[in-house]
Amino acid sequence: MAVVTELLDAFPYEENVREIKRHEESLFKQPKLMGPVKLLEHELVRAVHFPVEFMPAKFSPPRGVYECDQIRLEWQQMNSFRQPFYHRNADVDELSYQICGERTLMTEYGSVELRPGDFSRIPVGVAHDNYGRAEIHLLIYIPAPVYDAGTLSRTAQVMLPPFEGWESKFVAEVMTECLGGPECDISASDVDETLLLEHGKDISPDLLLRVLRAEGKEGATEWMYKSKDVWVGNTVVSGSDPTIYYRHRKAQEIQCQIKGTRTLITQHGIIDLEPGDFINIPNGVAFTNVATSESLHITVLTSNPAPAKAEVVKVAQAATPEAVNKVREALQRDGN
Repeated sequence: MAVVTELLDAFPYEENVREIKRHEESLFKQPKLMGPVKLLEHELVRAVHFPVEFMPAKFSPPRGVYECDQIRLEWQQMNSFRQPFYHRNADVDELSYQICGERTLMTEYGSVELRPGDFSRIPVGVAHDNYGRAEIHLLIYIPAPVYDAGTLSRTAQVMLPPFEGWESKFVAEVMTECLGGPECDISASDVDETLLLEHGKDISPDLLLRVLRAEGKEGATEWMYKSKDVWVGNTVVSGSDPTIYYRHRKAQEIQCQIKGTRTLITQHGIIDLEPGDFINIPNGVAFTNVATSESLHITVLTSNPAPAKAEVVKVAQAATPEAVNKVREALQRDGN
């Protein structure tokens, strides 16, 4: 096998990336240690799955994907539906990524129409509601503060009515803690929706909600948001260079496949990923991507392990030198 380059980083410090040259085959051979020392046996990486194309269904609350004390990642589908109350987070910034369809995000810091590819961040303590139409989005709850790092697309505006058919009335408002999780409400009251949505007229324009969009840079992750313990980014892989491996020594990497297909090669297994697959690469495990056409996934780095909350739908095959060679040979055939 060829000599490959491993990029070893010390999240969250981007400048501390080490380049290590390795024989690729050696990454997938279990060494034999002398004496009484025994190495641990590790599980193969596993994928969970949620649709990325809208299918009519009864309303259901957001579905948990991965969760720990530092992050809560959820999948939600909505169709001509509003959540039953305005929500305020007491402890987290609430991020979202629009996968498909359209959604009106209404907040006291302005309202905005979200379309596929849009990222948004609702600052901690800001009241918000959603009205989705045949749409799917990801929700990511991260302890505040979280900082914008991506490219600004546009800012929210005060919109009354925020969507066709809206009527002004008193509605419920609920404040929650514990990363926006269920049964975590700490207070509730009624609120005049018009008064709430008009609040955006009285704040500095710099405080209006910001919508970010990735520029679509190929190969590297475009970081959209950063906090002390969690980073969120947009990753495009196309005609990938499988001689570059990545390894985080202080973070797990969650990947949410949005478009296209690719093969993920890791020291803990090889797995084919398709739209809707979610996978978690453990801390300290080297990995690379193999793709013959454009592939898009959302990347989330977390410094604490975030176990899956959803059912596992596929398990990787063991990563042996022979299995890696087969992936390489298939790539060469497809490339020709």
